[in-house]
Amino acid sequence: MTTFIVANWKMNPSTKEEAVSLLLAMEKLGKENKKVIICPPFPFMSLSKNVILGAQNCFFEKEGPFTGEVSPYMLKSLGCNYVIVGHSERRNFFQEDSSLIRKKIEVLNDAKMTTILCVGEKSREDSDVVETITRQIESVLDGVSLQNIIIAYEPVFAIGTGDSCSAEIAKERRELIKEVLFEIDKNENPAILYGGSVDSNNVSEYIDKAGFDGVLVGGASLNKDEFKKIVDSV
Repeated sequence: MTTFIVANWKMNPSTKEEAVSLLLAMEKLGKENKKVIICPPFPFMSLSKNVILGAQNCFFEKEGPFTGEVSPYMLKSLGCNYVIVGHSERRNFFQEDSSLIRKKIEVLNDAKMTTILCVGEKSREDSDVVETITRQIESVLDGVSLQNIIIAYEPVFAIGTGDSCSAEIAKERRELIKEVLFEIDKNENPAILYGGSVDSNNVSEYIDKAGFDGVLVGGASLNKDEFKKIVDSV
């Protein structure tokens, strides 16, 4: 079974030199049963041919008059086969809704690329968490092939805060996500990752105790030593 370790650098680092240093360190990570996917900002994506590339976003058209946007086909031409979609920061800062997210997933499927779809509740006090996560998944995946889909459960309250979700709660969310996916397509079994303040101290809890198929790592992926520890720990 493959374990996924996805590094989401977000809008970091500041310079090409820092990005090259990080990429060189990450070229040495991963084995046949560990798939390490690096998602740098767009300007740094062509700096290494020796990592598995992912992207943090894409547009939903192949080409055209869309200033500032990047198409899946451009990304694929760089050797990128994974794209993060629906991250809470995109939903929050750029008002991306289910309709837009679904369009991105559909064009990624057409391009035969893998979508990493982020879902999760905003707060620990969300009394409608089952409805929230179910809606986030069904609204964008119902009727869509799940063959090239990975789900990343990322509770918003845990992203970049150091306040990670407990393994017990995360396991409940993973089981909920599996149930929703099963209702959409009983023949596919997409990988489910955990994201949200992942580090080398808690990563094994999400893999071994909560049963996730991997992790989506934010801030810790910018620290070469810490990220190596995370990869070595799963």
